[in-house]
Amino acid sequence: MAKIEKFEDIQVWGKARELNKKIYYITKDHSFSKDYSLRDQIRRSSISIMANIAEGFGRRSRKEFANFLNMAHGSAAEVQCHLYAALDQNYINQKSFNELYAKVEEVSKMIKGFMNYLKTP
Repeated sequence: MAKIEKFEDIQVWGKARELNKKIYYITKDHSFSKDYSLRDQIRRSSISIMANIAEGFGRRSRKEFANFLNMAHGSAAEVQCHLYAALDQNYINQKSFNELYAKVEEVSKMIKGFMNYLKTP
C-alpha cells in the first residue's frame, strides 16, 4: 500500500467525492430540487461520507480514524435509504437508482476494507 500523506491520497475518499458529485447532479433536477428536505438530507449524508474520512485521517490515530470510518459507513447507508425515498417519489428512475446504489455500495465496501486494515497491528 502506498504511503498516505494527505486525505486526498485515500482512494475511498476519491470515490466518495465522485459519489458526492453525482448526488449533487441528480438533486439539481427540477422535481428533486423542489423537495428541499430530501435534497438537503441526501446531500448532507453524501458529504458526510467524504468529510468523515478526511476528519478521521486528520486525527492521526488508528483508533480514531477507524471510528470516523465507521461514521462514514453509516452515512453511506443513509444515502442508500434516501435513494429509496427519491425512487419512491419518482425523483429518479430505476436505472439511476441502481447505478447510484451500486456506487454507494462500492464506497461502503471500501470503507469496511479500510477499517479492517486499520485494525491489523
